[in-house]
Amino acid sequence: MIIKHLEDYRDTELSRQLVERIHLSSRHPVRLMEVCGTHTVSIFRNGIRSLLPDTITLVSGPGCPVCVTDQSEIDAFIAISRMESVIVTTFGDLIRVPGAQSSLQNERSEGKDIRIVYSAWDAVEIARQHPDKRVVFLGVGFETTAPTIAASILMAQKTGVTNFLVYSCHKTVPAALEALMNSPDVHIDGLILPGHVSVIIGTHAYTFLSTTYHIPCVVAGFEPVDILQAVYRLIHLIESGCSDLENVYPRAVTAEGNLKAVHMMGEVFEPVDAAWRGIGTIARSGLKIRDKYKEWDASVQLNIQPVESHLPVGCACGDILKGTKLPLECRLYKNCCTPDNPVGPCMVSSEGTCAAYFRYHHS
Repeated sequence: MIIKHLEDYRDTELSRQLVERIHLSSRHPVRLMEVCGTHTVSIFRNGIRSLLPDTITLVSGPGCPVCVTDQSEIDAFIAISRMESVIVTTFGDLIRVPGAQSSLQNERSEGKDIRIVYSAWDAVEIARQHPDKRVVFLGVGFETTAPTIAASILMAQKTGVTNFLVYSCHKTVPAALEALMNSPDVHIDGLILPGHVSVIIGTHAYTFLSTTYHIPCVVAGFEPVDILQAVYRLIHLIESGCSDLENVYPRAVTAEGNLKAVHMMGEVFEPVDAAWRGIGTIARSGLKIRDKYKEWDASVQLNIQPVESHLPVGCACGDILKGTKLPLECRLYKNCCTPDNPVGPCMVSSEGTCAAYFRYHHS
């Protein structure tokens, strides 16, 4: 199926044809995981679950960067916001995630200087405008955002902005997927791999999934036809007994990825063990600022010590991120945990599985 124009990826007739092919091809029960939070939202928004046969179960994975941010990291953010002469800058979703005792939103309402920005460049500019303050950017995200954060540190170095700091809690997707494959309670037959992350790291970064773990994978875009193509190809691979890695998003994703962005990440960051909410510590899954750039590393310059924190009692966010539970199986969901009063980040983030269920699931 050759598609030339973006509007075709939203075409009703093409979608109908793909759904028909999926129904004809799917013979055995399978569990497919969409890794990316943007996929999760698109699947709900376009009613894709309702179009699939009963043999196919879609579950969401650890593809929401705010959701996988560990509780201890949230509490560290709050501790930073309480420091003297510090301005905290962050993306919007993060501000409402509850810590053990507070949230960035609560701290801001009590007078702490916490600002929502749209890029790390905004934070560099704030630092330039306030030379008497230390401006800390909270670095949360995957390989999609890490290159821009690295670029902001390089720019701060080049322009002599030494009061700009980054507290890096970045995480890498392939390491998390490998941890899932090694988890005995995770049972997945195929993976819909993220589009945005894959633009940066390329499809080669996932080769180990098919060669070592023998699980079929398809990189997909975010329109309805993109996702249905991915499901169809996964069903075809599974029913054929193949564990290939395919790319149905070639208009944006290549095998090599964005080599310049990957190089920039490697220049500024180095791999480090990192804690993922509800999943635990995954070896070499985080990105630490290299010692050569420690002048812009908030953890070094502010002497931030590890914070011991515990997940909210009853919150199933970790199981939901691993795909072993649905939000409907969490006893807090829609009871004490709602978008207006979130207990965990899966209900906060626009890419969170619980937030998507709350908004779109009505059965």
